[in-house]
Amino acid sequence: MTADLSQLVKAYDVRGVVPDQWDEALAEQFGAAFVEVTAADAIVIGHDMRPTSPALSGAFARGAAARGADVTMIGLCSTDQLYYASGSLDLPGAMFTASHNPAQYNGIKMCRAGAAPVGQDTGLAEIRTLVEKWSVTGAPQPTATPGTITARDTLTDYAAYLLSLVDVSAIRPLKVVVDAGNGMGGHTVPTVFAGLPVDLVPMYFELDGTFPNHEANPLDPKNILDLQARVLAEGADLGLAFDGDADRCFVVDERGEGVSPSGITALVAARELARNGGRGTVIHNLITSLSVPEVVRENGGTPVRTRVGHSFIKAEMAAHGAIFGGEHSAHYYFRDFWNADTGMLAALHVLAALGGQEEPLSALVAQYDRYAGSGEINSTVDDQPARTAEVRAAFADREGVTTDELDGLTVTAPHWWFNLRASNTEPLLRLNVEARDEETMKAVRDEALTLIRGSGTSGAPAVAGTSTTGPGRAAPQPPQR
Repeated sequence: MTADLSQLVKAYDVRGVVPDQWDEALAEQFGAAFVEVTAADAIVIGHDMRPTSPALSGAFARGAAARGADVTMIGLCSTDQLYYASGSLDLPGAMFTASHNPAQYNGIKMCRAGAAPVGQDTGLAEIRTLVEKWSVTGAPQPTATPGTITARDTLTDYAAYLLSLVDVSAIRPLKVVVDAGNGMGGHTVPTVFAGLPVDLVPMYFELDGTFPNHEANPLDPKNILDLQARVLAEGADLGLAFDGDADRCFVVDERGEGVSPSGITALVAARELARNGGRGTVIHNLITSLSVPEVVRENGGTPVRTRVGHSFIKAEMAAHGAIFGGEHSAHYYFRDFWNADTGMLAALHVLAALGGQEEPLSALVAQYDRYAGSGEINSTVDDQPARTAEVRAAFADREGVTTDELDGLTVTAPHWWFNLRASNTEPLLRLNVEARDEETMKAVRDEALTLIRGSGTSGAPAVAGTSTTGPGRAAPQPPQR
């Protein structure tokens, strides 16, 4: 019977429950298929701290070697450390991780040489087809000359390379709390921060893929509560939280308040533009804050808006020769890091910016985080297209309102905007709203949610592109996107 990989092979990676959905035998076939599709004669493999990662990555290596590829095993690493190895060694790579997913999950993030992404349209579909075929016929016979499997440590070189991309030599002493969530940040942070004037306060640095303290998913506010409390207790200058494979970094200021990833995107964009003589293109997805393209233009750069998802960001990075890209989900992409994402490099930029002046982080980021945002609000709906059409119809004919469908539905008034996107995997609609002030943001948010959820948010105030709130008094006007 052909293996059913429909729930295992996602848009950008392989991810599922072990051993229910996949195991070492299947990992070995993925390794062989990866070599077949990439035509690689050598690859590099790394893995995270999950209990199943060493065995799965070892099986993948055996499959790859059986097809004639020499395999370099870099062992425990963050995902961006694997991208560093792929870029610096110019080899296709495979990272065994399920990122922020619970302990029973594992997965594979694959890339071509130079950390170029492998997704459904760039090889992953072909890999899936081969594995499904071999589940019936068996894998092809090993080549006459199988490849070798050798070990190599890249952590020190990875740290040195990151530090060559941002000047932290003159920063003032900083007290920094880092919550690694028992993930790979506990492996990389001590080496990267080793020579910095930083008083490091570690939290949950013990590598433990069962996540005994909290899920390694800082996007969920409950998972940064410990960090926020510790920053306040320590009187720290800032806090950093990494996800399980440490490719994303979230920032908490000295007040224990989370800093919007859009604010970090704008801050890093300004610094990367300065580093490139005030010229360059910066990519941002369509639900980052309006402050991002504003800051880019103010610093001499050209902003380019794209769909949500790392494959779209990376494609636009390559197409435009962009110097930097950022997403609302705290993925940060750098031209000088092979267009790949690295939360650690973004964190170093934050340290350099904060340590290069005397203001607290909250004051520093205020110039980059300018508007009131709702965050992403998920609503469970039975009919995503019908609800979206209802929202479109309610707003489209208002004076001064425009719509586009680059990714879901974006509705823009002269001074406010929102985006409504359907989940690809769940019966959810995701709403993001931004306005110049909190009152207007809430009004737009509540009207949209009333339409999305029906009676779920009754009594929400109506908002129109040029509405008035009284005789001669214009409604608060949020920013134009």
